[in-house]
Amino acid sequence: MLGSFSAEPPHSAPPSLRPPLVLTAHGSADPRSAANARAVAALLRRMRPGLDVRVAFCEQNSPMLADVVTPGSVVTPFLLADAYHARIDIPRQIAGRAGVRQAEVLGEDDRLIAVLRERLRELGVSGLDHDLGVLVVAIGSSDAAANARTVTVAARLAASTSWAGATTAFATAAGSLAEAADRLQDAGARRLVIAPWFLAPGRLTDRVADFAHDRGIAMAAPLGAHPLVAQTVLDRFDAALTEQAAA
Repeated sequence: MLGSFSAEPPHSAPPSLRPPLVLTAHGSADPRSAANARAVAALLRRMRPGLDVRVAFCEQNSPMLADVVTPGSVVTPFLLADAYHARIDIPRQIAGRAGVRQAEVLGEDDRLIAVLRERLRELGVSGLDHDLGVLVVAIGSSDAAANARTVTVAARLAASTSWAGATTAFATAAGSLAEAADRLQDAGARRLVIAPWFLAPGRLTDRVADFAHDRGIAMAAPLGAHPLVAQTVLDRFDAALTEQAAA
């Protein structure tokens, strides 16, 4: 749920007394991805002054998670899907570290869907456009359950609109984008737009953009360093602290 926009949780310790928040991204050969993670970290510091916010990566960028995490840290995945990196990679990298906790992934949070709507509005998309088909494109995972959760984004994005339809495609699945676009057109969509369910630009989003260009489809920007993205990160961090206190 969207909830309050307050960055400060009620009845909490001063930020200087809280454990470090280690914002842990996937990592990418594309520098725009790491730059976005650092921009979100900067937002977190502004939203909660005094909190020790650190950026780390699972692979391809530095610093690596193992080099940043310290006893008592809350590793907060900067990930949308609860899949390989959240379930296997991060736990393996922090195994044996004293007092280190792992927060939940960002997931299909209402605030992130609100950001996706905002990215579409930046293209001039109207919820009243009954000729429009919206193609939500995500990375995709080998975890079928993670993909099933991602698929729910399209229906929630389209709720209360008059669009001809909305569906999901996975950038890592061969033929998925073309098949999804064809489904929307078969359902009556005369125009299409791509809504990328990505936190940051990178090589995969460039591949999606190439597909969009070839098909003459407009494409919105990724979620990016938006305050609601940062708020969702803070909520995951706070929930991990609350869970520990209740244990």
